Amino acid sequence: MYKIAVLPGDGIGAEVTAQAVRVLKAVGRRFKREFEFTEGLVGGAAYDTTGTPLPKETLELCHASDAILFGAAGGPKWDSLPAQLRPEAGGILSLRKELGLFANLRPVMVFAALENASTLKPGVVAGVDLLIVRELTGGLYFGKKYREDLPDGSIKVVDTLEYTTSEIERIVRVAFDLAGKRKGKVTSVDKANVLESSRLWREVATAVGRDYPDVSLEHMYVDNCAMQLIKNPGQFDVLVTENMFGDILSDQASVLSGSLGMLASASLGGRTALYEPAHGSAPDIAGKKQANPIASILSGALLLRFSFNLVEEAGCIERAITDVLNQGYRTADLLEQGKNAVNTVEMTDLIVKQILV
Repeated sequence: MYKIAVLPGDGIGAEVTAQAVRVLKAVGRRFKREFEFTEGLVGGAAYDTTGTPLPKETLELCHASDAILFGAAGGPKWDSLPAQLRPEAGGILSLRKELGLFANLRPVMVFAALENASTLKPGVVAGVDLLIVRELTGGLYFGKKYREDLPDGSIKVVDTLEYTTSEIERIVRVAFDLAGKRKGKVTSVDKANVLESSRLWREVATAVGRDYPDVSLEHMYVDNCAMQLIKNPGQFDVLVTENMFGDILSDQASVLSGSLGMLASASLGGRTALYEPAHGSAPDIAGKKQANPIASILSGALLLRFSFNLVEEAGCIERAITDVLNQGYRTADLLEQGKNAVNTVEMTDLIVKQILV
């Protein structure tokens, strides 16, 4: 019995998570695996019901589960709340911190059928298969923050970027371990020409690299990396970087795959890992069956691979998605002339059908 906590959250999070659960159930039927799914409240939905974006019951459910499938958190409805009560900071960020999930993995793989879906030339994105490893519980997002009223009536704001040697070392080692199973190259992304935190980051990455003689290491400034991701993304294997840089670069990298709706993610580090699509809650299309469920479904594949070591089952999901895309089916975010338009549920129907063939 594999126990999975399902936290749909807000907006399209509820829609795409439901489809990912359908796919996991199909995998269970095909491979005779038993999954137990238990839903919990998180984000704005939790705040509306309980007055907090991360209820105690949800946190207890997560600790009692073997893995977590997360949807999305946030939306304009809750933007005026204090920071600690907003779905993002008080919900998903707090959950990551509580569970010790310091390593976020965002694979960016360009499916051959989607080489024309990117705004970049097919020749630029063809064959791209990279992995962004983002530090998830430190940096600006978790540093001290405050506002201060100044005598002239203006306001001073402070966001503190803090990292320790051990925080940097553990995330860099994750990147090297993963690169050793891939193409053997790590690109450490920083801003060492300006930031003291980045200078320490570069020192630690260099030291860790000596323990991995079979993995090459290069350092790259974040602004150059942003340019290179668009200019020549095929040069990358594993990129490792701090929290905010990783947040921005991984969203930028979604352009390579054709849509943010194609990007899955895994958050690792504690006993119970969390898996979620990289996209947000997209309240403007919530309830319209327009959302692309593939990122959430691919997150389910990552869940099988990293939390349960069910490699064959994970590969079955990925092959099913490849087959459906090759057949020309597309959700609205990927639609090209001459392709077959399907909605959220219909796309999942097709993927489930391929799994059960």
